[in-house]
Amino acid sequence: MARTTERCGPEVASPEGIEAQTCVLTAGRDRPDTWARTYYRNETGGELLAVLSLMGPYGRTVQTHCPIDADDEPAICETPREPSRGEHTAYMAVAEFSAPANISAPANSGNGRSGGSSGNGGNGGETEADGAEFEPLLLRSGSNAPAPAAR
Repeated sequence: MARTTERCGPEVASPEGIEAQTCVLTAGRDRPDTWARTYYRNETGGELLAVLSLMGPYGRTVQTHCPIDADDEPAICETPREPSRGEHTAYMAVAEFSAPANISAPANSGNGRSGGSSGNGGNGGETEADGAEFEPLLLRSGSNAPAPAAR
């Protein structure tokens, strides 16, 4: 059985009540697979949308949209597993959590914020090409941990 390597960023939390930690995982010996996973807890009391992106060498990116239930139990969101291309350290994952501005779009419709710049704050919601609106970003979690401090 091949061992799974997991490289995670720091645990982060937002004032709104979202906690997350995002990781890059690799498993397999002869033909290893790599994928992204975010561990999260939603204590906001409302449904959210998450976009989880796995960025790899040679400009390869895999993105998954995950509906996040209004539940404060720990849960995960994962990208599909992809054949590894290059070293495990060449991969990075980012999860972005936002709340839908309009409830008319179903939470599991696969809509989510993708690409572009985002940050906390802003005026009003953002509009996707399909017309769904999303509130400003609530939390961004990445797989890169800060470098250890020199002693």
